[in-house]
Amino acid sequence: MPAYKRILLKLSGEALMGDDAYGINRATIVRMVREIQDVTRLGCEVAVVIGGGNIFRGVAGGAVGMDRATADYMGMLATVMNALALADTMRQEGMTARVMSAIAIEQVVEPYVRPKALQYLEEGKAVIFAAGTGNPFFTTDTAAALRGAEIGAEIVLKATKVDGVYTADPRTDRSATRYSTISFDEAIARNLQVLDATAFALCRDQNLPIRVFSIFKAGALERVVMGEDEGTLVHV
Repeated sequence: MPAYKRILLKLSGEALMGDDAYGINRATIVRMVREIQDVTRLGCEVAVVIGGGNIFRGVAGGAVGMDRATADYMGMLATVMNALALADTMRQEGMTARVMSAIAIEQVVEPYVRPKALQYLEEGKAVIFAAGTGNPFFTTDTAAALRGAEIGAEIVLKATKVDGVYTADPRTDRSATRYSTISFDEAIARNLQVLDATAFALCRDQNLPIRVFSIFKAGALERVVMGEDEGTLVHV
């Protein structure tokens, strides 16, 4: 039996690049979808918030000096493209997915409507939340915290390139050790940047735990959902 009935999975756009410089790596997105499919087969309801860094990175040079709100809207549109790619890959792998956007683009994706999202999850469909919060100046981390709280997720799972939260950067400090669990307050005191400050505060205030793990470790998502000691659990 899974440890969680409903999860919010935060995927960065960069995670979709694989080893490519930008864009979507086909083998990488298929592997991620299969990992998600494995946990849905366990009976876990999965919602996904996806970033747009893999696409926006390609135009970021042109965004230098650009109005911040305009640049943020461009980033939101990039997440819609990623969400469509993720949903289509899910369809090809035999899953049923729905994309819900915080920005109205009704010819392409559904608008985000909370009761509808809850209905889809209860029906066993994967729900992909696109366009962040729909507002500039907020990150997709904040969107993940917000949507996680709204849909009653039991945990926010942040999929990264590193297998948890460490005392220091493990890529540069060989003595760095991984925290198995850590409290919100301790993470703040140690300035461990698990999520951005707004997202982190929202999770803490809503008593919504966060699990940071590596999406690049085979089977890691399933181990997290089964309650095993994978990555780092941040809790009240």
